[in-house]
Formats: sequence, C-alpha cells, structure tokens
Amino acid sequence: MKKYLVILIMMLSANSLSSLPLGGAGEGSSYTREDSLFVCRMLRDAKNSGNTSTLFFARKFINQPYVAHTLEMFDDERLVVNTRELDCTTLVENVLALTLCARHHKTSFADFLYYLQALRYRGGVIKGYPSRLHYFSDWIRDNQRMGFVTEIQEPNPPFTAVQTLNIDYMSQHPDAYKALKAQPSLISIIREQERELTGLKFSMIPKSEVIKTNSRTLRSAIKDGDVIAMTTNMRGLDISHLGFAVWKPDGLHLLNASMRHKKVEEDPTLFREYVRTRTSFTGIRIVRLK
Repeated sequence: MKKYLVILIMMLSANSLSSLPLGGAGEGSSYTREDSLFVCRMLRDAKNSGNTSTLFFARKFINQPYVAHTLEMFDDERLVVNTRELDCTTLVENVLALTLCARHHKTSFADFLYYLQALRYRGGVIKGYPSRLHYFSDWIRDNQRMGFVTEIQEPNPPFTAVQTLNIDYMSQHPDAYKALKAQPSLISIIREQERELTGLKFSMIPKSEVIKTNSRTLRSAIKDGDVIAMTTNMRGLDISHLGFAVWKPDGLHLLNASMRHKKVEEDPTLFREYVRTRTSFTGIRIVRLK
C-alpha cells in the first residue's frame, strides 16, 4: 500500500502529460504538473478564505489564453485537463468542477478529476467520443439528472420566449470534428443523440429582452456566477457561446473565454451591448450550480 502511494505521488508530480485511472469510473486523465498544482492551490485558497462562489474560481482564470479544440489531443477519448488554455466550454467545466470540490469540502486533485469527468461525460462515464456531452442542451439535461445544476426558466418576464431545438450540426459536418472524420461509424451514434434533442423546448430570455429590460427584472432571474448560455440562429446548433454572469453597479456583465480577444476576460462593457453586436445570438438560457 505504501509503495502504491509513493508511485501515485510521483505520477501527480510528473512534468509530462500523465494518466490517472479514476477508480474504474473512466479511462483515465491527461494533465500537466502545472495543472495539478494550479487546481490544488485554488482549492487551498478557497478553503483558507471560506469563499466557495463560482466567480471566486472564474476570476482565477482571467487572462489565460483562449485556445480551441484542447480536448481533441488524443485518438482515444480520455479526460483532458487543461487549466492553461481554455475555450468557453472548458472554462465553464473547470470552474464548476472547482466550485463543486470546494462546496463539498474536497481538496485533492483526484476530487477535481472526479467532478470534471462527471460534468463532461454522460452519466460521468467515459465510453468513447460519443459519451462526451457535445451539445450544451445535452450537457444541461445530463447534469440536471446528476444533481449538479438546474436550468432557470422563470419568471416571465424576462423569460418570454421558447427555444425549440433542431439539432444536426455535428452529423451534417463530420469533417469539422477530428474523431468523426477518423471514425465515420460514430456519426450514426451522434445522429441518434441529435434526434433525442430535436424538438425539446426551453424557456429563454430573448435578445430583445436582454437589450431593453431593466436590471431589476434581469436580477430576478440571473444571479452572480450563473452560467449564461447564448442561443443561436446558426442552423443545427443550440448554443454558440458560454460565460458567467457578473453583476456590477452599472448592470450585468459577462466573464468568458473570448475568442475575439483571445483570452479569458471579465468584459468591461455591459452584457446588453455585448449581445447587441452579435448578430447570430438570439437570446440566453440560464444555468445555476446547485
């Protein structure tokens, strides 16, 4: 037993990408020593400060570079941890995994791996590429079943519109996805997942309400640290961008991994102005960590 613990510590301290089985819960994980040290430091800081808010962790990532496709590093599907380079989805997943650890008084890197895998994969189990929750509507449904989040869909106003899903982007554009291009047999599995999502309806705050609604009405529906999921008019997709809600004296702002500015930032402009300039955005859905 003592020998096993020594080996485990050596693995966690390795400078190169490492793999750590999650007690049979998944196929393993890949990360750098920098990632493990960052996570442990964040959890220690949260414990010492008593701060377990989502924004406490989200702000720790500010100025980290925006990098897409960081989960597509390997030919096989495994839990990829990358706290150094983030897109909008991996920022949300990393932050929520850290927050769940802190709120459950968990302080180890292995605890973080557990929550990250539970958030990212259907039922928390890695069973190849299709087990990853690729569409955010699917992500919300699964994580509601797991008891991690709840989707806020009232009051009305500002939830005055309904999004009806019509999902087929991945199966219609397989060449845009490394795994589907390499393994065409997976396309039919993805297509079936898309069919299960198509037709589902969700209450949302339309773009017009975000732009015109006063802060008091929005505050009744959106809280600091909520995940803001931006709906889109792009064919075959449900959500095109994610970020965290930040309330300031002048109103609602967005903390996000910005593709436009190539980094994680707490946007200084009001969220209504942010939304106004994005023509493909049709509104927002709100997800809250339980």
